[in-house]
Amino acid sequence: MRIALYPGTFDPITNGHLDILDRARRLFDRIVITIAINPHKKPLFTMEERLSLINQVLEERGINHNVTVEAFEGLLVDFARQKGAIAIIRGLRAVSDFEYELQMALMNRRLEDEVTTVFMMPHENYSYLNSTIVKEVARLGGDVSAFVPSIVKEALLKKYGRR
Repeated sequence: MRIALYPGTFDPITNGHLDILDRARRLFDRIVITIAINPHKKPLFTMEERLSLINQVLEERGINHNVTVEAFEGLLVDFARQKGAIAIIRGLRAVSDFEYELQMALMNRRLEDEVTTVFMMPHENYSYLNSTIVKEVARLGGDVSAFVPSIVKEALLKKYGRR
């Protein structure tokens, strides 16, 4: 079975993330959405909320049979070994993402040569999209319907006291 990790903070998950997930599902038998615990970031949603939101989105889309969601702390390659993963999925939206992602991919390869990083580009409709922008638009009262699933939109509205 070809297993891939799809790591990120997913604070919150966006339609851009889901586009990459859909593309990755065509290449791998199983995807583990891997929510990183990063002590340097202050997420809007708790780990439990992110896990719940992603699982609800997967269930709503009917893709929870070969996609699971887990939190992890530590080196991603260690988690990949633990899960038997052969690949790490990373989305590249723009050239500005490339330098950082290349450095991470090379370090991960140095730490674990058996795990390959696969770079995927989202549909051009999502090339500008990231969780930070979505949160800012929602915080300022903008409509995020085109950027996130409805469950996530409702969670954002609730977080910002708009529901």
